[in-house]
Amino acid sequence: MMIDNNPVLEAIFTRRSVRDYLDKPVPRDIIDKVIEAGTWAPSGLNNQPWRFVIVEDKGVKSQIAELTRYKPIIEKAPVIIPVFIDKQSMYSEVKDHQAIGACIENMLLAVHSLGLGAVWLGEILKNADQVRRILELPDSFELMAVVAMGYPKHTKQKSSRKPLDELILKEV
Repeated sequence: MMIDNNPVLEAIFTRRSVRDYLDKPVPRDIIDKVIEAGTWAPSGLNNQPWRFVIVEDKGVKSQIAELTRYKPIIEKAPVIIPVFIDKQSMYSEVKDHQAIGACIENMLLAVHSLGLGAVWLGEILKNADQVRRILELPDSFELMAVVAMGYPKHTKQKSSRKPLDELILKEV
């Protein structure tokens, strides 16, 4: 088993949330690849409940940005991807919401592996209905998060994690 120099573990351990981007468009093939990576997340019964909107239009981004305290992140990101759950394809609320989380994490790892940066924005969920209306989507789609992405201005973000002995409850 290869633990050292494992590219998947390397991506997991080096990915950081990126909130500041260069003013440089993201090519459509990269956007599509990031979304495709998201779709390869596991979902119960393979129902794939995720749906996406690609937003590059500055006017639409500005309207969405007004709905969150993270307005500058959304306005400066070359692209945002609101991630929705298709309520009509759901069969288990908990499992389907977990699948969306896995989908978004796949997207974040794909962004990182392609040399870009992204952040998972959830605070905007307090205005999920307004986001859906701006994007002219029916009520059957529920906002789960907004992923902001672009080429990072800075790449020296630091982070830390609690030691495992604080997180593992017991061994039996």
